[in-house]
Amino acid sequence: MIVLSGAQLVLPDRVLSPGTLAIDRGRIAEIRSDAASGHLGTLQNHYIVPGFIDVHVHGIEGFDSLDGGDALAAIAARLPRYGVTAFCPTTVACDPAKLRSVLDQVRHARETPTGAGARILPAHLESNFINAEYAGAQPRGCLRVPADAFRPQAAATMDGGFTAADVLAEITRAMPDVGIVTLAPELEGGLDLVAWLAARGRRVSLGHSAATYEQALAAIAAGALHATHLFNRMPALHHRAPGLVGAVLEADEVAAELICDGVHVHPAVVRAAIAAKRPSRIFAITDGTAAAGLRPGAHASLGGQRITAAGSAAHLDDGTLAGSVMTMDRAFKMLVDSVGVSLVDAATMCSTTAARELQLIGYGMLKEDAVADLVVLGPDLEVVQTYIAGQLVYTRNTTAAHSV
Repeated sequence: MIVLSGAQLVLPDRVLSPGTLAIDRGRIAEIRSDAASGHLGTLQNHYIVPGFIDVHVHGIEGFDSLDGGDALAAIAARLPRYGVTAFCPTTVACDPAKLRSVLDQVRHARETPTGAGARILPAHLESNFINAEYAGAQPRGCLRVPADAFRPQAAATMDGGFTAADVLAEITRAMPDVGIVTLAPELEGGLDLVAWLAARGRRVSLGHSAATYEQALAAIAAGALHATHLFNRMPALHHRAPGLVGAVLEADEVAAELICDGVHVHPAVVRAAIAAKRPSRIFAITDGTAAAGLRPGAHASLGGQRITAAGSAAHLDDGTLAGSVMTMDRAFKMLVDSVGVSLVDAATMCSTTAARELQLIGYGMLKEDAVADLVVLGPDLEVVQTYIAGQLVYTRNTTAAHSV
């Protein structure tokens, strides 16, 4: 048994301070208050929060999800130092061979987990079916029309010599390993693809899209439940044309991602979105790339394209914003320090919303009998320890816990 004592425990509805949390056989065996005895233990001035779950992360420390080989294992091994205990490997638009490679890695990780890194969840495909006008750093040559996915006879278009049907065939082949698919519903056949994916239990996300308010509502009615990095790569909210942003803010059935780096979305707008949606309908994400964790000026890859790390984001060689260099520990701190939310609400957005929306029963919160995926944070909210299924997988302070 592992006992963590004296910290502030960030529970689903309150902060227990000071508290004691006991871990036994991979689960939280007991949560109790130490206030009566006055015992402060070894974790005074620390915080314990549920492990962070990032549903939108492309890479870290030089490794991109589309690098091939054991790229996902390398990413999984590095994420716990940032408090991440589970993540959805996220791809940009790519050819079917690369898509097959990453989905094969996901399947292997899910079938034979090693316990040595963050849990690899079904992938988030920032897919081939997005709007080229709002593609951002996505490779435009890999984009396809959703309607052609249902027309096997359609000719290969643009670069790469593959069709939309070829992409859909890879998604179909590896369906259990696909968790989230981002698409633009206003494209020809977009609503049909929303309905097709939703009927097969895949989570459809609206993003990289020029959808009008009415088109977005139609996609939500067809089964879309998710919004990809709200405010980014979509038309701005206008009081006469609310667009995709307005539909997402209005629709309670949709949970929305927010890149919590203070750059992609201003903290004031993050605050407004949380007020409109509530923390339980917001995912804090990094949209982190392989440039995250590297020094400014270092180069990395995003789906085969060179990107450069800057102090606040990553960029393509032409200056296009190409995702974030954010990590989830910094997202949590930004929510608390810059946005001004409570520790409970920050934990909800960094952990609980994702666990609930992805149907990860027993994850994403501190409660008795929950899986012991958790993070110990220091006084300045820096990661001190990360536990996955009760196993210490990252530490900066070996004296913080003891076994009994």
